[in-house]
Amino acid sequence: MTRKAESRLWFQFAEDDLRVAQLALREGIYTQACFHAQQAVEKVLKGLWVCQGKRPPRTHALLPLWEGLTPNPLQEWQAQMSLLTLFYSPSRYPDAIPGSLPEGYPGRTLAEDAVKAARQIFHQAAQWLDEVECEE
Repeated sequence: MTRKAESRLWFQFAEDDLRVAQLALREGIYTQACFHAQQAVEKVLKGLWVCQGKRPPRTHALLPLWEGLTPNPLQEWQAQMSLLTLFYSPSRYPDAIPGSLPEGYPGRTLAEDAVKAARQIFHQAAQWLDEVECEE
């Protein structure tokens, strides 16, 4: 499999997570909307790593994944990466929520922000992927 094909596979999985995030948001399941938004972006970042000829580290933390991109086609998204990285553990385990997020459980507004950011990041990264040659 070429690096481009492998990167696109990561993006297909990211798109599935993004779709689940949007469904969860519509259904008012805000913790899962946030979790799947985070997962979508994690997979996007790992897909970009693959395109750049690097093996993505096994981490769920978005900032190290984002910082490891060179060049970084998502340079202006640091604030959104910081927000989304909060949602891996707190949105998955009920004992991780208290104190994890200053406002408690994610509500509608936070979930909308997370899904919107994930959607925008996905589309910008997908456009970049379409325009570059991945390292072989």
